[in-house]
Amino acid sequence: MGPNRKKMLSNELGIETYGDLLEYYPYKYVDRSKVYTIHELTGEMPFVQVVGQILSFETFPMGPRKERVVAHFTDGTAIADLTWFNGGKYAKQNYRIGTEYLVFGKPTVFNNRINFTHPDLDDASKVDLSTMGLQPYYNTSEKMKKSGLNSRSVERLTKTLVEKLPPLPETLPDFLIAKLHLMGRDEALRTVHYPQNAKDLERARVRLKFEELFYIQLNILRYASDQRRKYRGYVFSQVGEVFNSFYRNYLPFPLTEAQKRVIREIRVDVGSGRQMNRLLQGDVGSGKTLVALMSMLIAIDNGYQACIMAPTEILAEQHLTTIMEFLKGMDLRVALLTGIVKGKRRKEVLEGLMDGTIHILVGTHAVIEDTVQFARLGFVVVDEQHRFGVAQRAKLWSKSTNPPHVLVMTATPIPRTLAMTLYGDLDVSIIDQLPPGRKPVRTTHVFDTRMTSLYDGIRQQIREGRQVYIVFPLIEESEKSDLKNLEDGFEVLKQAFPEFRLSKVHGKMKPKDKEEEMQKFVRGETQILVATTVIEVGVNVPNASVMVILEAQRFGLSQLHQLRGRVGRGADQSFCILVTPYKLSEDTRKRIDIMCDTNDGFRIAEADLKLRGPGDLEGTQQSGMAFDLKIADIARDGQLVQLARETAQPIIEEDPTCTSDKYTILWRRLKELRKTNINWAAIS
Repeated sequence: MGPNRKKMLSNELGIETYGDLLEYYPYKYVDRSKVYTIHELTGEMPFVQVVGQILSFETFPMGPRKERVVAHFTDGTAIADLTWFNGGKYAKQNYRIGTEYLVFGKPTVFNNRINFTHPDLDDASKVDLSTMGLQPYYNTSEKMKKSGLNSRSVERLTKTLVEKLPPLPETLPDFLIAKLHLMGRDEALRTVHYPQNAKDLERARVRLKFEELFYIQLNILRYASDQRRKYRGYVFSQVGEVFNSFYRNYLPFPLTEAQKRVIREIRVDVGSGRQMNRLLQGDVGSGKTLVALMSMLIAIDNGYQACIMAPTEILAEQHLTTIMEFLKGMDLRVALLTGIVKGKRRKEVLEGLMDGTIHILVGTHAVIEDTVQFARLGFVVVDEQHRFGVAQRAKLWSKSTNPPHVLVMTATPIPRTLAMTLYGDLDVSIIDQLPPGRKPVRTTHVFDTRMTSLYDGIRQQIREGRQVYIVFPLIEESEKSDLKNLEDGFEVLKQAFPEFRLSKVHGKMKPKDKEEEMQKFVRGETQILVATTVIEVGVNVPNASVMVILEAQRFGLSQLHQLRGRVGRGADQSFCILVTPYKLSEDTRKRIDIMCDTNDGFRIAEADLKLRGPGDLEGTQQSGMAFDLKIADIARDGQLVQLARETAQPIIEEDPTCTSDKYTILWRRLKELRKTNINWAAIS
């Protein structure tokens, strides 16, 4: 192909080699073995094919040097029009009146007649329908379509490649293929592009999906096994005075059974002599920070320092406040290290870490800078892990002779299949109980035509002494129209609630101003906080009992759930009100219904995964996956993820050093994959 098309394929689809093209899989297929009559067709049908003859051509001028060409076509049951807005000249020169053609395209109705725009035409005498099978369709960009590289062009390229390819080498051992009844790789790659029937297609897809997921699991488990063999963990042999004193004298409320269970799991890990890597999942408000703090106290009892790393300054400061509150009266030194800690204050913190007088450090990415050195770092808590790459986690390890024990916390409940893929190297603990006295938040759906009665309800709550969040959807910080909506909305709300004081917070404000407005709300000086999603994490106001989310249809499920978690932190009944227009898509209606039906973060995450796919569990940027799956889908292929995991596990146990001849084919393939553009480092 010429340099322009080559560049286009590379820039738009990342296709640079034969292998890339072969692994650029179709997104749908159309059955080419069936022929319809024109009489049967309707404008709602998908792509179809008919056989007939062109009766005549008609040309309609469309401005300078442009024309619409229409061929009147019949199969004897009715007449259809074939229309070309571009390429009409080619059609008139190459398609003959009276010749029988197989026409393939999407039927629409125009002037009470079936119409095909830019259809594909093949000489019917040269086509054997019995061999046509399913026709593949490939995703292409607008830019590609404009320069003539559409799905059909990609299909032709792939067809040429498949026809010229020698047999492809196998990438799974024979015993695995036999045991799991898988199709061979060569057959699967050819069949996935040109399947004869739906059954063959399914077998080819299963083979390719399994292989993709299997190598990811094999890599994760190999990595985890290496870590365990390579790195001994510090042994925390005792639970001593600091922990016991806190438990007996300072614990503000009894631990839930779930919290006790997780602390026991952590105690076993840190006493075992192997380095702990554990993921702690728990809904907003389930008490993860307290579990993390008590784990850090075990480290202090054994003569080590601990550190908690948060993704934002607001969240780091929130953790600092919470920890200081818990430890009030205890003789422990806790320090903060973020980008805003500078000069003399920063110097004091760095010295305190070096001489061991600081027991717990709370910080952001600043913690992993080279200038930050600890005397004896033994325990690290990473909050909201999906915002930190594994490379950043690994950087923390270099702060210590042995790698410290790592506890990763997330308030975004992660479905099991996704956790196995994203956090496959971590053991998982779950806090599935809320602290006693917490009432589940009541969630209701309100149409935006009912704002007056909603405002009355807000007034009632504020008069009872509560506070209210009102959230506007500033999804991307750059959306100017959203910012205007917030500014205008703030003015409207000021007029609607003249008797109350309002604060306003959004990501475009200076950190100092934002913090000031937040603090006013925390202190109760303002009754209503009007904000964008910046309040998703890091705000804990037990007195706030109402969360109003405007244009809730624009938020992802996980984000709605996170926002809802900002209320219900006190003993009062709290409410979350989702406001939307009346007209909603079916997917959006499902999302809103799930939110109203359940407070269970895991059920919500499962539903989110099915509705939105794995890339967007955060609800903001498409960033959830550290690697691109070419054919598998974590949301829909959960059983295959499980099977891949169960198949890879015994192989790693049997051959942890990856040297056995029996598995040569696997280790060779894994090496090849690690050289590709997949960000394997981010998986391990």
